[in-house]
Amino acid sequence: MPDIVGKRLLLTLLIALLVIFQAQLWLGRGSLPNVRAMQHKLEEQLDKNKQSQAHNERLGAEVGDLKEGLEIVEEKARMELGMVKPNEIFVQIAK
Repeated sequence: MPDIVGKRLLLTLLIALLVIFQAQLWLGRGSLPNVRAMQHKLEEQLDKNKQSQAHNERLGAEVGDLKEGLEIVEEKARMELGMVKPNEIFVQIAK
């Protein structure tokens, strides 16, 4: 008789451990849905980082151009600020 009680107790303990581990797997901090969500967030952040890196590289190239020559300064002044050289006539064509 004591042998049957011991087996039942052991079986109950094993089932309880199985339930606890399954709960951790599906509901805990390191659960599968939580890991998937974190992987998705990581992918989004990596995409944002790539975009930011490309933007930084463009800005770096522009800074290098500004340091090297005045042509880009003149072009920016003409395009963005509408500046003209002396004795020049500014003509704007509306589309």
